[in-house]
Amino acid sequence: MGRKVHPTIHRTQVIYTWNSRWFAKKKDYATFVVQDIRIREYLKKKFKDAHIDAIGLERGPKNIIVTILAAKPGFIIGRGGKGLDEVRKHIERKILQMKTRVKINVREVRSPALSAAVVAQTIAGDTERRVRYRRTMKQAIERVMKAGAKGVKVKMSGRLNGAEIARTETLFRGKIPLITLRSDIDYALVEAQTIYGKIGIKVWVYLGEVFGRKDKFAESKTEGDAAKKNTSRRSPSRKNTK
Repeated sequence: MGRKVHPTIHRTQVIYTWNSRWFAKKKDYATFVVQDIRIREYLKKKFKDAHIDAIGLERGPKNIIVTILAAKPGFIIGRGGKGLDEVRKHIERKILQMKTRVKINVREVRSPALSAAVVAQTIAGDTERRVRYRRTMKQAIERVMKAGAKGVKVKMSGRLNGAEIARTETLFRGKIPLITLRSDIDYALVEAQTIYGKIGIKVWVYLGEVFGRKDKFAESKTEGDAAKKNTSRRSPSRKNTK
């Protein structure tokens, strides 16, 4: 047997938190899980060009808060927020089918080059446009390392460049300590649909060690600090009187 463990779920509740946050009774648990999966699949399929990094779901007694982290939030919001209204109505009527209000928050990814999901989707887009896979992998690795990552590994499997025999190619740079639980490793798996079939793309990005918890969906404190500085009054300057 292989000793393959998902890097994210292996570190959940050690340094990562859950993307779905809710409590349910035994009779409602399976229904909520299926709804979460359908919501994520619908959003990723509809906003494929937005390069979604992660989707967070928080359930209340009568509402659901959906938080979307995307590299290109403009594709989701649309003109005047019409895109969000259509998505909200579809989730409420087609997926949930109950009296539950949906609130959607869209946030921009600070550094897309350090997001494994965004990097994998970029490689998948280039592959579907028939760009040479080795060139795409090298360019992605260069962008990730220039952004400040300590290590990155990219693996592609399938009929690469249209070859009759499927194979696996791997390129990496730096270090990827998968055993250390404190290591902050972002992992993503994306499939590229080509005329020759599907090509699997796996990306690991090592960002360093984390001592404590890390939450992607936590609001940054920089906005609050900037607001405080703007509202604070400066002390009046004192003039020297003789």
